[in-house]
Amino acid sequence: MDNYSRELCEAIALRISQTSQQRITFAEYMDLVLYHPQHGYYASDRVNIGAKGDFVTSPHMGADFGELLAEQFADMWEIMGCPAPFTLVEMGAGQGILAGDVLVYLQRRYPDFFNVIQYLIVEKSPALKKEQQQRLQDFPLRWCELSEIPSNSIIGCCFSNELVDAFPVHQFAIDKGQLREIYVITQDGINFIEVTDEPSTDRLDRYFELLGIGITSPVYPDGYRSEVNLAALDWLTAIADKLQRGYLLTIDYGYPGDRYYNPARNQGTLQCYYQHRHHDNPYINIGKQDITAHVNFTALEKWGELCGLQKIGFTQQALFLMALGLGDRIASLSSSNATNSKAIVQVLQRRDALHQMMNPMGLGGFGVLIQCKGLTEAERLRCLKGLSMP
Repeated sequence: MDNYSRELCEAIALRISQTSQQRITFAEYMDLVLYHPQHGYYASDRVNIGAKGDFVTSPHMGADFGELLAEQFADMWEIMGCPAPFTLVEMGAGQGILAGDVLVYLQRRYPDFFNVIQYLIVEKSPALKKEQQQRLQDFPLRWCELSEIPSNSIIGCCFSNELVDAFPVHQFAIDKGQLREIYVITQDGINFIEVTDEPSTDRLDRYFELLGIGITSPVYPDGYRSEVNLAALDWLTAIADKLQRGYLLTIDYGYPGDRYYNPARNQGTLQCYYQHRHHDNPYINIGKQDITAHVNFTALEKWGELCGLQKIGFTQQALFLMALGLGDRIASLSSSNATNSKAIVQVLQRRDALHQMMNPMGLGGFGVLIQCKGLTEAERLRCLKGLSMP
C-alpha cells in the first residue's frame, strides 16, 4: 500500500478500534475514505476532476450540457406558471462549472427567468466548495447544507449530476443462501480486510422487499455480492421534505433494479477511479481515489413514491439532450463557415464533445430520472421538453 494517505488510514483504524466488535460496515469505511472532514478524498485538494484528473463529467465537455439543462429548467418554470422566486438547488456541484454554464445561458437567453432564480448549492466537500465560490463569485448564489433548508419551502427544481453514485454503499454477499453484510477490519495496523457477518440493519432486507427481489432465492449463488445504497433513500426522504412544489432531476449512471441485481452481475458495480484508470479494489490508494457504485433507479422511483415524489419519466441522457436541442447544435456545427485552422479545430473539438455526451456506451447511456411533488394534475401531465420525442 505505497500510495495512500497515512493520516486517513490511521483515522479509519482508530474508528474501527473504537467499535465494540472491532469492525465497521463497508458503508462507513467508504464514507470515511471519501468524506473524512480532514483527510477524505472529497474533503481535500486531492480531488481531481477533469481531462487530467481521475474522471470527467458531462460539464467538462463544454458549456452545451449546462445550456441544455438550462432549457429544461426554463421549461419547468413555464409549466409551473412562472413562479417567483424559482429555486434551483444543485446538490454536489463539482467544480461549479455546471452552475456557471446554466446561469450564464439563462441570463443571456431567458432574462425574465434569470431574474427570479434563487440558486442554492449543497456541497459536502470543503475543497470543491472553495473552488465553486471562486468560480461563481460574480453570481448571487448561496451555499447551505440540505438540513438548513426549511421543510416544504422549495418551489422549483432540485437536481444533481453524478452525485448519487458517490454515496457510501453497504456491501453484501450471499453465503449458504443467506444475506451477509461485508465489514472492514484492520490487519497490521493500517491495512484493511473484509469479513462477513449478520447484516448491521434490517433495512437491507426491507430494501429488497421494496424492489420485489428475492435476493436469497436459489438464482443468487453463494459468492454473489453487490451493494445497497441506503444513503440514497435517506437523501430522497430529505429532498421530499424540503420540496413544496416542483421537480427532482437526477442524472447518473446506473440500472433499473432487475438489471442491477441480475444474477450474472455477481460482483456488483463498485468501481474505483484513479488517474483515469478504474479498478475494483477500494483498499488501495486510500484517500487518493474516487469510489463509486452504480445507481439503482428503481429504488429511487419506489422509495420516492413512498416519500410523495411522483415519477414523471425516466430516459437516457442521449435522448434527454437530443430532445433539448443537442441534435440541432451538432447540425449547426456541420454548416460552420470556420476557415482558419484554430477555429476549425475548435469546431471539431466541440462536435466530438457533443457526440461523447450522446454516446450510449458512455455519458449518453446515463439515466435521467425526473420526479415531482405538489404539481397540479394539468402541470404533471404537461410533457417536459427533455422527455419529448426528439
